[in-house]
Amino acid sequence: MKVAIIGGGASGLFAAAVIGRSASVTVFERNEKAGKKIYITGKGRCNFTNLCSVNDFLSSVVRGEKFLISAINAFPPQKAVDFFEMHGLKHIVERGDRVFPESNKASDVTATLVRIISSSGGKIVYGSRVQSVTTSDKGFSVIVNGEEQLFDKVVLATGGISYSSTGSTGDGYKFARSFGHKIIDPMPALCPIILKDDVSSLEGLSLKNVNVGIKCGKKEFSQFGEMLFTHDGVSGPCVLTLSSMINRIEGSKSLVIDLKPALTKEELDKRILRDFGVYINKDFKNSLDDLLPKSLIPYVIERSGISPYKKVNLVGREERQRLTELLKNLTFTVDRLEKIDYAIITSGGVDTKEVDPKTMESKLISGLYIIGELLDADALTGGYNLHIAWATAYAAARHIGGFV
Repeated sequence: MKVAIIGGGASGLFAAAVIGRSASVTVFERNEKAGKKIYITGKGRCNFTNLCSVNDFLSSVVRGEKFLISAINAFPPQKAVDFFEMHGLKHIVERGDRVFPESNKASDVTATLVRIISSSGGKIVYGSRVQSVTTSDKGFSVIVNGEEQLFDKVVLATGGISYSSTGSTGDGYKFARSFGHKIIDPMPALCPIILKDDVSSLEGLSLKNVNVGIKCGKKEFSQFGEMLFTHDGVSGPCVLTLSSMINRIEGSKSLVIDLKPALTKEELDKRILRDFGVYINKDFKNSLDDLLPKSLIPYVIERSGISPYKKVNLVGREERQRLTELLKNLTFTVDRLEKIDYAIITSGGVDTKEVDPKTMESKLISGLYIIGELLDADALTGGYNLHIAWATAYAAARHIGGFV
């Protein structure tokens, strides 16, 4: 049996590594090397799964939770760790159950998969641009660089359209559409948020242990942890998570930061009073060093409406309450999400209602499989999205290989 895998990213390589045990596999990769997006995951370290329970994993899925139940149960995080360990890739587990290669090199994940494929006789054809995939009386006709090749089964593993420089240009949507599949509009996920407010003076400022919320009409979402300011907005773990939660909600949105979530307004007011007592003869602008990061102080003072040169002992109760309110609810107006090309992953893709959740085989075309980021399924940061690639690839591979 001859199997074509379109795309040599995470899901395509994993599918080829497993299918190669029982079938002839050819991976068509348009780039000069495989796994280009893997190289940049986890800041080059590759957080390749999250060693949590299946239930915890599924609770971190933003879209496609029900669809992924079978695949994640059949290939839970421990199995991914065991698979790579068995093939020589040692791992380490860090905060939040995030799993990385012991070497801290994303390239080792790709190298492991490529080595498995090669050892089983599989082929990876680099620089191969697939123009079309169609059915024929002999199976599937795949036109690659202008030449026809025939296969018994085809796996679409082309990814989404985020980070297009890695080769994710949306070809998979075109192929899926040609077979009648519906495509849920691709949207940026796990991406920075652009603000209408001018925050350029805060660029590079990182805040830890803050609560970041997004208000969209009556809906509210919040995350506790770390964030940072960019030249035109915000990013960091909290913000990336929120971006995935709100990317399909229309209408005006506001972003609210509680800079002191461990304190109630009353407790914060007492804290400010204590600080004012220490700096009683200082100007207001010189009284917040113990409360806020230095680079944030001028911005907060401007937003507070209190003169920076006002003596602390002259700051009244009403002004102090205004400051307290500001620190507990530092509010910005959301302009938009960052462009999808800068998103970590793509939300949207092939409608999962048209794909068998146990096998990843198309319900419309027998012998056609759709896996990885090409599917309308995505999750939060922490290794979940790469594991979705492994799990959906495994589901397809075991069905194609006949070892269900």
